[in-house]
This record gives sequence, C-alpha cells and structure tokens, in this order.
Amino acid sequence: MERPSLEFNLPDAHEEGKLYVVDSLNNLNKLNVCPDESQRSLDEEENSSGIGERMAGSNTRNQRLFFVTFILTLIISLALVSFVIFLIFQTRNEVDQISSRLLSEKKSIEELKKINSIILKHLNQSGIKE
Repeated sequence: MERPSLEFNLPDAHEEGKLYVVDSLNNLNKLNVCPDESQRSLDEEENSSGIGERMAGSNTRNQRLFFVTFILTLIISLALVSFVIFLIFQTRNEVDQISSRLLSEKKSIEELKKINSIILKHLNQSGIKE
C-alpha cells in the first residue's frame, strides 16, 4: 500500500481551501503518529499489568469508600434535619403554652381592675374617707 505524498502545490487554491488542506494534513499526520504512541502505551501496560490490577483494586476500594461515606453523610444529614424539625415543633408548643398563659393572666388582671374600680366606687358612694 502506497503512502500518499504529504506535499501539495497550493498556489491556485483559495485561502479557505488552503486552510482545509492544512487541517486535513494535520489530521492525517495525527493518524500516522497516534498508532505508534498507542502501541507504546499498550506495551507499557503489558509490562505493568500487576500495577494495573492493583490500581483497579484500589479504584474499587476508593469507590466503596466514597459510597459508604456518601451514605453516612446522608444518614447524618437526615438525623440532623429530623432533630431540627423536632426542635421547631417543641418550640412552637412552648410558645403556644406561654401565649395561652399570658392571655389568661391578662384576663385575670382585667378582672382585678374591674373589681378594684367597683370597690373604689362603693367606697366613694358610702362616704368613707380616710
């Protein structure tokens, strides 16, 4: 199989055509160069297959560790959110109790004011002066 010549005479081509030809030549050059590099990397991979297996085991271990950490983080987050919701409900119940006590105390104070004004009127009408 003959290799095509990489040299072309481009004096008659337009600028866009020149750019296209140059890009095509670059792509062709990459195709010719890449197989050698990929073959070298395959040879290195064969020589270091034990390292690759150890790396794969380490990668699986890292994935498991990440998954366990992720699940634990989710569980802890869920527990914290549940606790915060519990505290919100507790606080709301306490505020409701305090407000009901304040309302009952307000009613008692108003009743005491009425009783005090009735006593003062009765004392003023009876003519008792101090």
